[in-house]
Amino acid sequence: MDETPGATLGRLILGFQVSQAIHVAATLGIADLLVDGPRTSDELAAATNSHAGSLYRLLRALASVGIFREGDGKRFALTPTGELLRSNVPGSLRGWAAFVGRPYFREAWSDLEYSIRTGENAFEHVHGTGIWSYRAERPDESAIFDRAMESLTGASNQALLDAYDFGRFGTVVDVGGGNGALLGALLGEFRAMRGVLVDQPHVVANAAAVLGRAGVADRCEIVGGSFFDKVPDGGDAYVLKSIIHDYEDERAVAILGVCLRAMGADTALLLIERIVGPPNEDAQTKFGDLNMLVAPAGRERTLEEWDDLLARSGFRLVTATPSASGLAVIEAVPGYG
Repeated sequence: MDETPGATLGRLILGFQVSQAIHVAATLGIADLLVDGPRTSDELAAATNSHAGSLYRLLRALASVGIFREGDGKRFALTPTGELLRSNVPGSLRGWAAFVGRPYFREAWSDLEYSIRTGENAFEHVHGTGIWSYRAERPDESAIFDRAMESLTGASNQALLDAYDFGRFGTVVDVGGGNGALLGALLGEFRAMRGVLVDQPHVVANAAAVLGRAGVADRCEIVGGSFFDKVPDGGDAYVLKSIIHDYEDERAVAILGVCLRAMGADTALLLIERIVGPPNEDAQTKFGDLNMLVAPAGRERTLEEWDDLLARSGFRLVTATPSASGLAVIEAVPGYG
């Protein structure tokens, strides 16, 4: 039986409750504890140092939306959806779920009305500083965010590899590449490729371990620095995954200008980003755009807006290749017209 409009609206209104419940389960590592089979809520409470009765209430609620499956005797098992809350599995979203429920992030979203009324950044309004400065001053939060980005990257890597031919590039410079999750996947897929990873020094601090686990550290140089200042030259392709959407046009043009100065005439710029879909579709990207407004003070863009931004930055749009992950590889080259 289809939902009534009232039931649908009511479910959507309370969506934050489901999100926060998933966040707690991810933080506690419940899915990892169920790898070997069902366990009772009491056993899971003992393993996570949680209140048994309250944990049961959390688990039964999540079972009602398909994250876990409740059996006799308050025993819980993983579902295919819940499997993606495990650590170190293909498509894992545990890091992302552990991040989105952090209090400082939720507090910014609670001030969404401020952004809508003023057009200004809610995060800075709430916390008195930008999101990047906030995390740079709080290493624990920065580490949680880095794991979230690694989680999202891991979930999308294969779809990107399936959609776009990265293998035609000899040296790839991953600008703002975090701890190297994407670059590690590229180097692992294409054994003749070499890589350069560029990000803030505190961000790339753990990259050697990530690239080492991928078995590609010997083919990758790690560079600490700001993409607002300089990026290494000599690459055949410059990849920026989910970077430019963090910024409004003025700062985005500045980042792309830094990349342009490092590039040769035949070098490719690869922006891995979402492209805003047509009216009444693409909720994920459009709510992601609200997240850009609230948190990092950026935006998601239509293909026409990407074309315009690239032109203003000295590039010419070549292709936009969609992938099954919802991300597209937007390829551009230096020069416009």
